[in-house]
Amino acid sequence: MLLLKPGVSFASTAEQKTKTRIQLLKTVIMIIAISGAGGLIGKKLTAYFESKGHEVRRIPRIFAGTEATIVAVSVAGADVIINLAGAPIIGRWTASYKKELFESRVATTRKIVEAIGLNSEKPGLLISASAIGIYASESQQTEDNFSKSDNYLGEICRAWENEARNAIPLTRVAIARFGVVLDSIGGALAKMLPAFRFGLGGKIASGKQGFSWIHINDLAAAMNFLIGNKNISGEFNFTAPEVTNNEEFTKTLAKVLKRPAFFTVPAFALKLIFGEGSITLTGGQFAPPKHLLDAGFRFSFPDLEGALKDILSGK
Repeated sequence: MLLLKPGVSFASTAEQKTKTRIQLLKTVIMIIAISGAGGLIGKKLTAYFESKGHEVRRIPRIFAGTEATIVAVSVAGADVIINLAGAPIIGRWTASYKKELFESRVATTRKIVEAIGLNSEKPGLLISASAIGIYASESQQTEDNFSKSDNYLGEICRAWENEARNAIPLTRVAIARFGVVLDSIGGALAKMLPAFRFGLGGKIASGKQGFSWIHINDLAAAMNFLIGNKNISGEFNFTAPEVTNNEEFTKTLAKVLKRPAFFTVPAFALKLIFGEGSITLTGGQFAPPKHLLDAGFRFSFPDLEGALKDILSGK
């Protein structure tokens, strides 16, 4: 026998079911094509959008000789394209690896834009990754008021973004300038955790370099925000509102883990290991998310301590 709460009729129950069905029908199911879907951010976005009922299409890796016609097949019919492809930025920057860093981002983006042009049906949005490494290290840098970095990472970012902007006549374009993405299962934080848990953590070089970060859940939500708000485009710092430096990040992580962090990793040691690539660790930017905040996005994890506590809870 079906028991109803007092005051609830069979009619009202049926009406509620009908409303639920209508709401489900109103849900827009999209096809979202992602390049770099196998990386930390790509895996998170795949799970995030699939949980919302969207179809996620993984764009196969694009090599130097890949024809745009091949890429066009993989993005055909997509409502949104998210371009995340790129070789890991932390490493020893030999001449050959510098070329790979550049080509894996710039050439891949070029092929995707060409592929969009080849398809008669265009996506509604291209979100193309970049990095806050496009900015100089000194002072605060926003999307509207900034100084350009004069190092190789800045050069990559400028070329990377310019390729994405070539799609502007074809579709809406948003450029996501990522800060340090915080998650316990991958990325910079995951690499730091073992040392910090053993009480061997510490600041890098002076520790005064900027440290702009974002909780990976806020990153996914911000991507969804860009997709849903069809009147916004341009550049967006994917960083939390609380911008800090490396030393304060170190102190906060040690506090959350209840471990000391007395050590310092000297800049010269990183230079010996990574060569020119050490700038990714000894440098940093102070880059708040002005455009996301101005557009109305609200962060679930705006402060560092709260973000780290959430990420590391139960870990």
